[in-house]
Amino acid sequence: MANDVRKTNYDPMDDFFGDFGKSLLNSVAGNNKMKTDVLDQDNDYIVKAELPGFKKSDIDISYDNDTLTVHTIHDIDKENKGDYGRILSRERSSSDVNRSFYIPGVDEKKISADYDGGVLTITLPKSQDEETQNHHVEIE
Repeated sequence: MANDVRKTNYDPMDDFFGDFGKSLLNSVAGNNKMKTDVLDQDNDYIVKAELPGFKKSDIDISYDNDTLTVHTIHDIDKENKGDYGRILSRERSSSDVNRSFYIPGVDEKKISADYDGGVLTITLPKSQDEETQNHHVEIE
């Protein structure tokens, strides 16, 4: 068993640096982005984004110059720690995610959004009119 490598002793520092390294790598590599699907249907574009753990009030959606932007912030430091008790270990962190998609030819006055079960669904009806302006989208 000379070539057999097994970890026989638990070293908490390995776990700390291992998780730290993964977290740092994910941040640098951009893996903290929201997972999003953009669909082109006959009359609409549909954008579905996974945003688990966010409140509807944390999400901002805008459409400007043929670009849909979804921005969300979740700041765990703003949570009331007294409601949860004394913190012994924390693996959750604050999140600030911003995604933009170029989607031309949208009737910005008819854009709608729904947020259910951690999934944001934005419906962007296609327009016959090529003129688009800045428009803020409310989530229902």
